[in-house]
Amino acid sequence: MQIPGLSFIRLSRVVWIGLFLLLPLSMSAQNGSPDGRLRVAIVGLVHDHVAGFLAQLPQHHDVELVGIAEPDPALQAKYQKRYSLPDNLFFKDMAKMIEARRPQAVLAYTSIADHRRVIEVSAYYGVSVMVEKPLTISLDDALAIRKIAREKHIHVLVNYETTWYSSNKAAYDQVKQGQIGEVRRVVVHDGHQGPKEIGVSPDFLKWLTDPDQNGAGALYDFGCYGVDLMTWLMQGETPMTVTAVVNHDKPQIYPKVDDDSTIVLQYPHAQAVIQGSWNWPFARKDMEVYGATGYAVTVGLDKLRVRHEHENDEQLTTPAPLREDESNSLSYLAAVLRGQIQDKGDLSALDTNITVMQILDAARESARTGRSVRLSRISE
Repeated sequence: MQIPGLSFIRLSRVVWIGLFLLLPLSMSAQNGSPDGRLRVAIVGLVHDHVAGFLAQLPQHHDVELVGIAEPDPALQAKYQKRYSLPDNLFFKDMAKMIEARRPQAVLAYTSIADHRRVIEVSAYYGVSVMVEKPLTISLDDALAIRKIAREKHIHVLVNYETTWYSSNKAAYDQVKQGQIGEVRRVVVHDGHQGPKEIGVSPDFLKWLTDPDQNGAGALYDFGCYGVDLMTWLMQGETPMTVTAVVNHDKPQIYPKVDDDSTIVLQYPHAQAVIQGSWNWPFARKDMEVYGATGYAVTVGLDKLRVRHEHENDEQLTTPAPLREDESNSLSYLAAVLRGQIQDKGDLSALDTNITVMQILDAARESARTGRSVRLSRISE
């Protein structure tokens, strides 16, 4: 038997014995490893960001990798050899892996289109999930994810690289503490030379340039960063309108998806211009926040340029490092699951990312039709 809509993720008949089996499984997952480490599992190896996770894992002594689900034997062999991983970590089937290893959280490194399926299977077992940005490929999928997350009482988190930048937190604090006044304009630049140009793996490139698997091209891949940041800065407020334009500057490389995008978000008293591109001359992730009485401009991950009202010159500052549980995805995930952080309204939170998906969905429609899309707040 199979949950409707699942692809390679099949549930064995054992798990259908009765719903009463879910309770002990979920409770067992909450207990973690005997030594107190957080038990995590990977689903999918087609997303190159998994390499960053596996490289960082030895530094996280409070996290234990207990399983990897990947049906492609070539991908399994590639990562197994690169990181000297034991045979018993690997499973072809996600459900069987969860049954056998009982992780507390699943980390999804699949295509964006597969996020919903991974979350649905994980939710069946009461297991929380962290996915790579963005949350999914459509608002419909996002609302379905929210529904099942609430029903099964799991956390669904979204990992953006820029969440762990102290410069972004410092810019946010400038707004929250009233140091630059009410937000008036935000400009965000994200992207690089292009996925093929920077040499991503063939498996990653294949789905990244497929609109059915990635949602769009640069519009989703890099536009999502700015949308997430602006939604955070605006305390979750839904913009009145979304207007987007996309370019196909390199159709010979990216024939199916856009490679350059601009999204304009209009609020009652603020505007955001979000530029996500596969055509920058070099990689960049930076943000300019202009308030009524000053501005804050991020410089890389740990510098901030600020100028306040009545100051003649701007200052280049080095913000304080982020707290340990806010400095990287694994520490944050562990803190959320242990109840040390409430995942509401922050950059990784599901409520924030429902609004992000509403905006991205509208941006894709605006780019398709050439018209602005008017939004209203999604009901809770």
